[in-house]
Amino acid sequence: MFGYGIDRKTIYIILIVLAVVSLLSMSSAEKLSLLLTLPAVIIAITFHEFAHAWMADKLGDTTPRSQGRLTLNPASHLDPFGFVLLMFAHVGWGKPVQINPNNFTSNKSKGTCEALVSLAGPMMNFIIAMILMIVYVILEKCASMAFATSYAGGIIVLLLYLTIIINIGLGVFNLIPLPPLDGEKIFRQILPYNAQAWLDRNGQTLYIIFLILWITGLLGTIASPVINAVESGLYWVVVKVISIFI
Repeated sequence: MFGYGIDRKTIYIILIVLAVVSLLSMSSAEKLSLLLTLPAVIIAITFHEFAHAWMADKLGDTTPRSQGRLTLNPASHLDPFGFVLLMFAHVGWGKPVQINPNNFTSNKSKGTCEALVSLAGPMMNFIIAMILMIVYVILEKCASMAFATSYAGGIIVLLLYLTIIINIGLGVFNLIPLPPLDGEKIFRQILPYNAQAWLDRNGQTLYIIFLILWITGLLGTIASPVINAVESGLYWVVVKVISIFI
């Protein structure tokens, strides 16, 4: 993702050191939460990248299929750097799905097809979050007190909640309209030609702005209120709908 000739081994060593330091400073409860975050992150990234590949394939570009990305095998989609960040910071990414716009066979424009491919990832995360939120609310409303207060019940509810939050976080984060995120590819399609040309000329500057916002933590600060609002809004809607039937 970052490029610029940075040695990947060096990045991985730094990540390992940071992860170990972080783990040593955690309480037992925080370590349990992190352990439960592991499957949540794998689910969020795998389905996000699969959705990109699936949409590109549906629009006629078989590049993801030929590269083995049209699969739900997590090993095909996890990027070590983005994976560790999503584990510890709840903002991250998977291995980008490569596409060739010239291969699209849809009657839609290439730009529209690219936007649809970009949108598919975040939308998949929101769909997963909605489905799991329904399960979460049903358990909350219908589970017996014995189950709800049991250790196993608490673990299941916590796992559901973490998976919901991480999927919402990954979806919101990727909709930020800065390169190299999905949001930039989606947002540019609603802009006039001159604005798109400006984005092309200033893409590297915007990329640097993204890196600065990310490194300083400002990106997380910007995204967190939106993530919380989406989570609260989704919970409210699901509770209201479920209340009709239960």
